[in-house]
Order: sequence, then structure tokens, then C-alpha cells
Amino acid sequence: MLAPGAFGGLERVVTQLACGLAGRDVPVAVAAILDAGADEPDCLGAMRQGGVEVFPLVMPPRAYGQARGRVGGIIASWNPQVVHTHGYLADVLMRGVIQRSGRPAVATAHGFTGGGPKNRLFEWLDRRALRRFDAAIAVSRALADRLTAAGVPPERLHLIPNAWAEGGPLASRQEARVALGLGADGVVIGWVGRLGREKGPDVAVRALAQPDLESAQLVVAGAGRELVRLQELARQLGVAARVHWQGPVPSVARWFRAFDAFCLSSRTEGTPMVLFEAMAAGVPVVATRVGGVPDVVSEEEAILVPSEDPAALAQGIRSVLHDPDAAAARSARALDRLHRKFSLVPWLKRHETLYHSLVTRT
Repeated sequence: MLAPGAFGGLERVVTQLACGLAGRDVPVAVAAILDAGADEPDCLGAMRQGGVEVFPLVMPPRAYGQARGRVGGIIASWNPQVVHTHGYLADVLMRGVIQRSGRPAVATAHGFTGGGPKNRLFEWLDRRALRRFDAAIAVSRALADRLTAAGVPPERLHLIPNAWAEGGPLASRQEARVALGLGADGVVIGWVGRLGREKGPDVAVRALAQPDLESAQLVVAGAGRELVRLQELARQLGVAARVHWQGPVPSVARWFRAFDAFCLSSRTEGTPMVLFEAMAAGVPVVATRVGGVPDVVSEEEAILVPSEDPAALAQGIRSVLHDPDAAAARSARALDRLHRKFSLVPWLKRHETLYHSLVTRT
């Protein structure tokens, strides 16, 4: 159960989990709370194609009572053995509905981004709600520590980092550059994600303005509330002509080989799915040392830098460009680690084991 956005890591994780379980002959249904008038997110179509039964619940703004009633009806008619929520809206609104149904309740905490007062309030409510679930899943050690500090009982807390599912074939460097409207030559740095403060796109733009990166271009693939401010920042820094605002790019992982380096400049993270995609494409990674990032890559596989530091981010990018042999060696180790530590089947089995333990306990 979730309230999906147009795209994002949470949506991809839920799609991966639902389709992966359905592929293992586990009956799966997903209830999705949607805003009236908004386009249906692509993830729901992907789930249907993966054999998942999808219940789109189109709601007017703040129709929380109606949403609870409809979810309660789905639980009663579909009769699941376990109900699993993702995201603060589903966690906070539906915990009581699940509890009254008598089914075990699981919630995955994907990360806390802070932001404005409204978002911080919902995240505070979410941490309180997570104390009362039968099981809470944290996708990184840093997040698990935060949930423990928030009062989630240790015996109910489970650390299950996200996993990577191999997608379709990757385009060559030349094909990817053509698809993204880039020239065949020149240094291209990739940035992919939601354009929100928590993801640090402004830090990447500021890094582009640092010395010795004057010839580099930055490709920004994503959408979000910060776009206009970011474009103004690029103009103020004199780098607007070198930033390519791609907007949301379908199947963006296919085009990663267009990049000479991949930049993850987040201020906070759970386990970033986009990092897996860069590793799978063999692209050298420069990433901020936040949240679950150090769980995924070490200094052996990537260049890790402090957050909020455009100069350090730029120095990491320069290191990749000035020593391509060392960068290639790190990328090879990152690809090996991806296959060894973050493959899909063990991740699915851990979820199945958790569900089974809850069902047999009740």
C-alpha cells in the first residue's frame, strides 16, 4: 500500500517487491492512493504487467476518511495474510485500519527528507506510527538507528537494504548521448533524481562552477519543485549553458553510459536506487557520504565526499576525469559488489521470511 508520486525510489522499490513476489507465485495486490485529476503513475502499469493486482484509489484532497474506508473494504474482500505499507501517508493513515482488520502490519521506512513544516510533521507522525507496527523495515543502518532512537522496539525492527533488479540492455555511450541530445565529445556529468532540496541538486550545480570544470556539462534528469530556483542559480553562476535539464527520463538507467561520471549530491538518503543503476552501468561514482550510501559503496568502489560541499564534490569529479584508470578500477569493483551484495532473490526471500514469521506468530 502506498501513495505514489510520478516517479522515485520508493515507487521503484514497491514495484520491484510486488512484481518479484508475484514472479515467485506469491499472490500480491497493491492499493495506491492517488490524487484526483493527476495522471496515473507509470509504476502501477508496470505492476499490472508483472502480475500484480492493482487497486487505484482516486481521492479528493485530504479525503482521509474515505481512503481509510476503501482500504478497509479492499482488505476485507481481498483477504491478505499480511499488509505492507510504504511511505508516511500510508503508514500514518492506514495503521489503525490494518490493526482493526486483525492482519499483521509491516511498514518500510525509505528515509526522512525533512523539508517544510508540513512534511516534518508527517514524518514525526510516521516515526510515532512505526512504533506500533508488527514489523518496521529500515533500508539503511543510519535509518535503523534513527528509528531505534524514535522508539521503534528493536525486536520489531528489521534492516533490509534495497536490492537491484537487472533491467533491459544498456545503450552504448554513443547511443545514450544521441538519445539525450548530447554531442559525441566533451565531458558529461550525470545527475538523476527528484529536484528537491534533500537530493542536493543545487550542490551539483555549484560544483559545476568550480575551477577546472569549465568545459564539463551537467545532465540533470528529473523533475520537482526546485526546478525554477535551480535554473536561476545556474544563470547566476554562469553555468546555465552547460546544464541540460532533461526532465523525467523514462527508463533513465538505459542511458547512464552517456556520463563520464555520475554525481549523487544528496543531503539525506535511504538506500538510493539510482546509485545501483550507476554501478550497473559501470559509470564512476562521486557521492555524498550520507544515509545508506556508505552501506552501498566504500572508498574502494566510489569517491565519497561530505554533503553540502560543492568544492569537495568538484574535486571528486576532477579525480575521476584526471585518473580514468583508477576510476575504471573502482567501477569494476562497484559492479562486482552490486552483484554480490544487492541481488534481488535474497532480498525477496528476506521479505517472504519476515511475512511468514508474522503469519505464524499470530
